[in-house]
Amino acid sequence: MIEQKEYKRRRRQLMRMAGADAIAIVAAAPERVRNNDAHYPYRQDSDFHYLTGFGEPEAVLALVPGRAHGEAILFCRERDRERERWDGPRAGTEGAVSRYGFDDAFPIDDIDDILPGLIEGRRRVYYHFGRDTEFDLKLIGWVNRVRALVRQGAKPPHEFVALSHLLHDLRLYKSRAELALMRRSAKIAAAAHVRAMQATRPGMNEHEVEAELLHAFRKQGAVPSYEPIVGGGANACVLHYRANDAPLRGGDLLLIDAGAEYQCYASDITRTFPVNGRFGAEQRALYDVVLAAQLAAIDEVRAGRPFDAYHEAAVRTITRGLLRLGLLGGTLERNLREHSYRKFYMHKTGHWLGLDVHDVGDYRVDGEFRVLEPGMVVTVEPGLYVAPDAKGVPAKFRGIGIRIEDDVVVTRGEPEVMSADVPKDADAIETLMAAAG
Repeated sequence: MIEQKEYKRRRRQLMRMAGADAIAIVAAAPERVRNNDAHYPYRQDSDFHYLTGFGEPEAVLALVPGRAHGEAILFCRERDRERERWDGPRAGTEGAVSRYGFDDAFPIDDIDDILPGLIEGRRRVYYHFGRDTEFDLKLIGWVNRVRALVRQGAKPPHEFVALSHLLHDLRLYKSRAELALMRRSAKIAAAAHVRAMQATRPGMNEHEVEAELLHAFRKQGAVPSYEPIVGGGANACVLHYRANDAPLRGGDLLLIDAGAEYQCYASDITRTFPVNGRFGAEQRALYDVVLAAQLAAIDEVRAGRPFDAYHEAAVRTITRGLLRLGLLGGTLERNLREHSYRKFYMHKTGHWLGLDVHDVGDYRVDGEFRVLEPGMVVTVEPGLYVAPDAKGVPAKFRGIGIRIEDDVVVTRGEPEVMSADVPKDADAIETLMAAAG
């Protein structure tokens, strides 16, 4: 759990970066209608959550450095006994101050009257334009109200600045509390993957295995951090496979890409294993190439190394393996130079991880890949995908898709693999599945 003092520290840090003559405005995520009267499950905007820990919709955070009556202001719904009977309890303006540590709070219905006055006199407005068109228009309207009073001495802002320039760099470095939540998320997801391995049998359907994952997530108070991929056989060669509705056959591999979200923090794990519990010779050969690539990549997730170093390590290992198996020809260096591996490995080896599965933060700074630093978290996920109709490939390799993914923390020493509880060595996977009967 993240304590309120950490949210306060984040708000203060953002205000210091924004400057005394700025205002930062962050809106909560709107509720989304799924169909007719049914809503999608509500999930707070990640930036709003990062700064507030406040889980309700219809809320706006205004950070006003130097304001005498309080710098951190929340606009939120008032308490309403009748609505709370239907939708559950609300913090209200009193709870926003007493429970969530804001300096001041106002009813969201009063924002049109109050926020223009907070904007007045500020030179810069930090905000996320383009996320919510309806709120964009409201903000422009508030600014225009200030501009309309220039002849009366009002001072409108001169500049709009993307809030991401400041906030997303803060989010890139995880605190001890954040890492604790991410370790918990990874443990939940790892246990779900183990459960899925133990439950899988030939003749099951992909959606039955997905159900095992979802059961494990919800039992531990988590939800999926993204739509799980459960792809058997050639379906594993579809990188973002979503149907999860095909029968599983003995002799095929099953690729599961599934992460848990716990208290808004994500994990992201992929494992590939045989439906019948035993790898075939060609499956094992390709699998061992991917595993070797992943281990080589993880070893590069170290402070002081550029972000792309672990991708380059994976690519070199995969290319060497493909040459050894005869799926590529020529020299290692020529194949690397010509990117020949992309026929079988067409994505990058990882991404930032945190409140979002594909978390925020620049990968390049001044045109160069960012140097990894302690507290950053990445995924490491090399793969091989041999399409069923791949030309010039021995038939025994066609239709095999493999990916192995773990969540890794950059430390001051050895990389920390948070998702290590789920096996990935081929022998260990076979042993686990055999023990499940």
